Amino acid sequence: MKRATQQKQLIMGEITTFNSFFNAEELYHKVSKKNLKIGIATIYRFLNDLIKNGEIHSFQCNRRTLYSNSKKNHCHFICERCGEIKHIGLTKVDFLYQQIKEEICHVQIDVTGICKKCS
Repeated sequence: MKRATQQKQLIMGEITTFNSFFNAEELYHKVSKKNLKIGIATIYRFLNDLIKNGEIHSFQCNRRTLYSNSKKNHCHFICERCGEIKHIGLTKVDFLYQQIKEEICHVQIDVTGICKKCS
């Protein structure tokens, strides 16, 4: 990563306060309370640098990018009739580690089917 400016230190400090997934707008809202000079474009550039360096992970959820500073999995069940999306707390992904010989850093799984309401 490039040199650590005060802006970058502030942004990184706010990232570490998230216990779960967050989006760029949530991060910007927290950062802007402490420094009005930091714009949303700076937030996106910083997040992209962190992703490139493997320091955080990104996931797609409802056509939005979510970020996480942990190696949590992000899994959905999507109803193909009504489009409802439910988050799934998938804890065991051992089967993937047996099938994929490359290094896995995080997992996003989208399962599509028909929900109980629609069946």
